[in-house]
Amino acid sequence: MQTQEDWLLPAVHPVYARLICADLRRRGFTEAQALEGTRLNWQDLHSKNLFLSFEQLRRLIVHALALTACPWLGLSMGLGTHLSAHGAVGYAGMAADHVGQVLGLMQRFNNLRQRIAHFEVQQQDMLRLVLIERVSSPDVREYLMGNFAGGLIHLLETITGQDLRSQVVIHWPFAEPAWGKVYREFCPQTEFGAAQLMMDLPLGVLSQPSLAPDPEALRVALRDCERQLALEQGGDLAARIQRRLLGCEGDYPTLERMAEVENVSPRTLIRHLRQEGVTYQQLLDSVREELACWLLVQSSMSVEAIAEKLGYQDTSNFSRTFRRWLGITPSAFRVAKQDLQSLS
Repeated sequence: MQTQEDWLLPAVHPVYARLICADLRRRGFTEAQALEGTRLNWQDLHSKNLFLSFEQLRRLIVHALALTACPWLGLSMGLGTHLSAHGAVGYAGMAADHVGQVLGLMQRFNNLRQRIAHFEVQQQDMLRLVLIERVSSPDVREYLMGNFAGGLIHLLETITGQDLRSQVVIHWPFAEPAWGKVYREFCPQTEFGAAQLMMDLPLGVLSQPSLAPDPEALRVALRDCERQLALEQGGDLAARIQRRLLGCEGDYPTLERMAEVENVSPRTLIRHLRQEGVTYQQLLDSVREELACWLLVQSSMSVEAIAEKLGYQDTSNFSRTFRRWLGITPSAFRVAKQDLQSLS
């Protein structure tokens, strides 16, 4: 069962949101149009490397699907994503010896770029790649499945220089849509209605050599991946504080109290957060705003109960703050979202 933490914790590197924005700009949409209604800030999104939550990414995807009227947008985006977008993991993949090594790198370092899903590698009489979803939502599932499948095939074909689409069998975890022809053109051996996204390939693909194996470049990229993994396991300070704040039940710590929890001085906490491009108050406001919106849409809690849960003793104060955040009252926001859901 998915929880609010699954939806609200940092989960996706902002580069994948930037790619969506870049695609929208190429289609002629302005920056304002690309992010309208998503509660994302263009400058922050393109200048800071703070991970987005699944919910933040979901809002952007839903908006992009509506703007483009292209239900297979995820597949298109996956096929157009350059390996460099995957950071050090992508560079390591380009320098690896063979496909088996690339898949091993993906499994080990998956969390460095996103924590929504990961591919599990199974070997029997074939090579089967099964996508294990950590968090999902029906309104963006097709986008994500297309993005993961298209991105993986593009990555492997780029590394090997071989046509893998004629060899792979893709089992899509949704019924065949009216635009099923698009998926069949991408992969002739396409099946719909599976429980999970699965991709079957001949076992021999594992030993398929890379076009440009480079031991020294691989060593450098792996060192960078391992360094990032060590940081990720400890957690970037901003992400770690976000996790702590999401776990609070109305009693949000002051900056001084949070500094004590982190075993640093308030001045050091401020300096480290500034280096990550954010302030403690911005993190606190962001967590409260996202949690407030989540509870208004996903729960039946009263506005008064939500205000108390977020640490507001006065409901009117919460309503004023919410209006400052979104330009609308909590009650009006809830009604508007319910109306949208009833129309979908």
